[in-house]
Amino acid sequence: MQDRSRRIPDAAEIAAINATHLIQTPLRPADLLFVFGTRVDEALRAATACRLWRDGYFKHAIVSGGITPGGDESECVVIKRAMAAGGIPADIILEEHRATNTGENVIFSLPVIEAALGLVNIKSVICLGNTWTARRYPMTLQRHWPDVEKMLLTVDSFATPRARWHTDSEFCRLVLREWDKIEPYSEKGFIAEWP
Repeated sequence: MQDRSRRIPDAAEIAAINATHLIQTPLRPADLLFVFGTRVDEALRAATACRLWRDGYFKHAIVSGGITPGGDESECVVIKRAMAAGGIPADIILEEHRATNTGENVIFSLPVIEAALGLVNIKSVICLGNTWTARRYPMTLQRHWPDVEKMLLTVDSFATPRARWHTDSEFCRLVLREWDKIEPYSEKGFIAEWP
């Protein structure tokens, strides 16, 4: 896949990305919070999970993410530690420590969820991840776990408002890189249409 992430998007592409990719769904209490691992904004991710917990939005959570190059702890360890420090009971946070990408987050987490809770007992999931990856989280879940209801909440530490992502060079690069993955990933069967 050619990297076109440094291009300047035109008005039509910006509108399409805003309408179909950088989406968030209304949230309601869910059975599971699925925290996708990250190499950036770990504290923000954990703080958001803690806010959701305090507000009664989930019963259980799973944090998925392996060790990144140069690191000595998995993304899971780092984020779960911060979530527990923020008040989420550690025993309700399931762990997945091997994933190195979004597909693996889901593929490696499903057996963990099955063993601990039973997939049939989970009717709804909130996906929590980076703004720029956006709908690819629930699209990946849709491919591997179509029966569960999926909601999406994304976070980032950019000062630029989400709707103006294209005005910040780094935010723009990240969004375009992820946007460009949607079609080829769909064609390869890595993701499925959602919603």
